[in-house]
Amino acid sequence: MSLWLCLRFNQLPLQCLNRCENQAVAVLHKQRIVRVNDYAAAQGIGVGMGTATARALAESGEGESIALLEQDFEAEKRALQQLCCWAYSITPTLYSDRSDCLQLEIGGCLKLYRGLDTLLAEISHGISARGYSVKIGLAATPKAAWLLSFTEEGAALDAQRELSQRLAPLPLKLIVDFPKTVDSLRRAGLHTLGDILALPSHALGRRCGKEFSHFLQQLLGRRQDLQPQYQPPKSYSDEYWFGYEVSVNEELFPAVQLLLQAFCQFLRNTQLQTSGITWQLVGIDSKLSAITVHSSTCHSDWENWQQLTRIHFDQLQLKNPVEGLFLNCDSLYAGELDSIDLFSPRNQRESRSGLLDRLRNRLGLQAIERISARDEHLPEFAVYLSTDGIDDKYSGQPISAQRPFWLMPQPLALKQHGKNLYWNGALNLVYGPERIEDNWWLEAVSRDYYIAENSGGQHYWVFRDRLGKRWFIHGIFA
Repeated sequence: MSLWLCLRFNQLPLQCLNRCENQAVAVLHKQRIVRVNDYAAAQGIGVGMGTATARALAESGEGESIALLEQDFEAEKRALQQLCCWAYSITPTLYSDRSDCLQLEIGGCLKLYRGLDTLLAEISHGISARGYSVKIGLAATPKAAWLLSFTEEGAALDAQRELSQRLAPLPLKLIVDFPKTVDSLRRAGLHTLGDILALPSHALGRRCGKEFSHFLQQLLGRRQDLQPQYQPPKSYSDEYWFGYEVSVNEELFPAVQLLLQAFCQFLRNTQLQTSGITWQLVGIDSKLSAITVHSSTCHSDWENWQQLTRIHFDQLQLKNPVEGLFLNCDSLYAGELDSIDLFSPRNQRESRSGLLDRLRNRLGLQAIERISARDEHLPEFAVYLSTDGIDDKYSGQPISAQRPFWLMPQPLALKQHGKNLYWNGALNLVYGPERIEDNWWLEAVSRDYYIAENSGGQHYWVFRDRLGKRWFIHGIFA
């Protein structure tokens, strides 16, 4: 059964700009108030007032001023996009509606959440944790769910009543898409949806037009209501506003955990991973300070990201109080499954990459180097020091078991008496030769490499320069 949940964020223009509840705040558009918080409403300030009236009411109350904020449509759009990323963890079938709503098809995921009540509780917890207020409507069609979100019983799904019966008491003024048609119907004495739904559909179509008839058919589920479905973005952004000034580092971590859990849930739902995230701290002076956290591997483990973030934040000195926290990620990659112990995953050792991540984030990216191998014929060019992470092109190249990993900075000449070689004693050739010829375009190199052993059992990597007719030692085996 198709079941749509409408989440109408009625205070979105206000809450995406300011969430402070200890002062009167109003949002303006074209010098008219479009939203107020509870503190302003308690002083008699309401929607539709002008700025002068709002200031006069605020000053006549307790002598306090009111904060008047210009409506920011881009901020509302960005907030709705972030809420879409969060809602994608609940259902893959959703889209943003109007400028302040999300429409979620939840009929297909009720079994996953073991019932409607559990699902609604999960949604309510997620929204309140983000600091938003919401009105909910439940119905078999998206348009009906939106209309029912304006009622107190919008979230109550009554299986005993048909959709038309639930919609019947609603006033026609809620249909804001057809103001002229609604005004005409009201002048004719029709004031509720029940009044017009009781009329013959063909007569109503002749009076109100084809578009209005299509709206009513989609409202009742008699006509398909096709909308472009939400597609996950190629980059990720989320934010958290505290609503108060944060001056202690430890107070940042609950918001960090909330943002990371939502982010990694989004990564798992979209089968993506990342190797780097960026935090932005918004001060009370609106200045941004950015902190980039790196990982040597791509993953979607929020606890790992939280551990790496804590390393940076523990070293952070907050010069100014913080009001908001942003999480951004511009590099998303196709995910790969990790190999874990099926029966005792908690007993596994920490991976080498995890240790390197913690060291790099604490000491800096350039503080940790590793010895890597690349595809070169000459041994002195094959081994090199690398500070790269997952982008290391040659880090996966195998090293031959017949070659030592430890090479001397420069090959050193061996003493030779007759056919005998000496390096801290006499050497005996036990393996070889392996011929290497390269660099003919600059300075030709031709060598025969051998493994030599001394009387104590130590093995060395030596070669005979075929062009210079001399012997050298190049490496020492462990």
